[in-house]
Amino acid sequence: MFGVRSLANLLVLPVFATVGCRAQDLRSLPPDLKVPVLPTHRSVPAPPAAGQGTLWVSLADHLGRGTRPQRSAPLLTLTSAGQAPLQLLDPSGTVVADGPTLRFSWRLVPLETPLAVARRVAGPLASFESAERLADRWRDQGVEAKVAHPDEWEVWAPLDAPDLSGVALRDVTITIAAVVRPVLEGTDGGRTLQGPLQVQAPTGLRWQGGVMRGPFRLQADAYGSWTLLEQVPLERYLEGVVPHEIGAGSPAAALQAQAVLARTWALANSHRFAIDGYHLCSDTQCQVYSDPRQASASVREAIRTTSGEVLRWEGEPIHAVYHATNGGISASGEEAWAMDPLPYVRVQLDGSQAWRDSTMLPLQSSEGVKALLQRRDGAYGSGHPRFRWTRTYSAGQLAQALAAAGKGNALPSAVSVKNRGPSGRVLTLLIERDGGASPVVLRLDAIRRTLRRLPSTLFVLQPDGPDVWQFQGGGFGHGVGLSQAGAIDLAGRGWNAQRILQHYYPGTLLEPLRPKPATPSVQAP
Repeated sequence: MFGVRSLANLLVLPVFATVGCRAQDLRSLPPDLKVPVLPTHRSVPAPPAAGQGTLWVSLADHLGRGTRPQRSAPLLTLTSAGQAPLQLLDPSGTVVADGPTLRFSWRLVPLETPLAVARRVAGPLASFESAERLADRWRDQGVEAKVAHPDEWEVWAPLDAPDLSGVALRDVTITIAAVVRPVLEGTDGGRTLQGPLQVQAPTGLRWQGGVMRGPFRLQADAYGSWTLLEQVPLERYLEGVVPHEIGAGSPAAALQAQAVLARTWALANSHRFAIDGYHLCSDTQCQVYSDPRQASASVREAIRTTSGEVLRWEGEPIHAVYHATNGGISASGEEAWAMDPLPYVRVQLDGSQAWRDSTMLPLQSSEGVKALLQRRDGAYGSGHPRFRWTRTYSAGQLAQALAAAGKGNALPSAVSVKNRGPSGRVLTLLIERDGGASPVVLRLDAIRRTLRRLPSTLFVLQPDGPDVWQFQGGGFGHGVGLSQAGAIDLAGRGWNAQRILQHYYPGTLLEPLRPKPATPSVQAP
């Protein structure tokens, strides 16, 4: 389907005009008078279960977005990495084109029957985790809520869904009159196609400076645009993740721990893009995934050594979040995102006994955080370049960051920390502004999503001249779960992968993804 902005040149009708009531009034109608609930979006077939061994990973999303009746969105060009040509297959499996390069433009195609959709929307939200928790609040009330990612994370629910306390909602009612479809460009003109399309690349596909093996799919998403995705076996997917997440030169135990976490995270999060018909993205909204050929021999050995192993809590793969460095103290999940507590991660000082004895928890005062940031000896991973850092924002730079986040461009006059979590991380940042403009309150992950130069939310604030503020901090990332710098440090101290994982996820079990087949019993003659 189309998002609201994509429908500017199409027929858009108020779908409830015929019943003479506003969309928000439907929830108060008597049950016998209610209009049937419309779908929230143009549906997309679900991908296969990720546990079957293959992941559908997006290489490029929102393709075709911005197409107008007389103008195509930017073209998609696919190029073979070797001598064998690419093959394009239609939904029936018939080869419709082949060649060293396939080029697609986009066009609007009117629907024979316009589709009316209506939804309640919560968001934008700063992360999937925050969106999922909000969706669960609706699901607990029996509402079929879905997490979507049209630009930022949102939650979509039927128009008759109840209000959520403390959550701003908006109602969207539109009629989709046309859809975007890919056009295969050729010497004789273009051929409009209907997906999903398969792309076979016997010698690989050149992509962003690397080579991906495929096979590939080009399919519609829930927003009226398209996604290019790779169908990649789980273990090969890890080859494209592990070296980009922790570094191929890391010690063996750290690589093994990262392989287990990347595998566990992928399976536990394979529903992230269910609304769009695939499992995972390939950027920092998921795990960074790139050319698997770049995996070194040590990375491949770590994946092989841990083949099929995942971390479980009460029988299920855990939400295996990790980050670059925690600055010497790990965070709880609810200090990073609006989510329920994760029972297998906890706030703890991450270092030697002397490091742990040096600070009292909880660490919720600016003075205590400042004292922590002035030390580093004894902390695990203290050699990371962003273990300690300083960033400076002027009023103009803050205004620019707030404007980019859609919060207006009034100049800030004061910045202050309103409260901290038990690890000392900032939970709420207040930015007051001149000219009678409303103050801006940034919470949890929205702090770093808005002030993008901040490596973490473990910081203290102090003035650095008129209308200038200095952020002194520690760590890089959200601070929850495994610290990659810490894991590398611990591996260098002789810890094995299982011990490292237990340190950062206490109480979890390292188990095979699938039970090993039972050994047939041999009966005595």
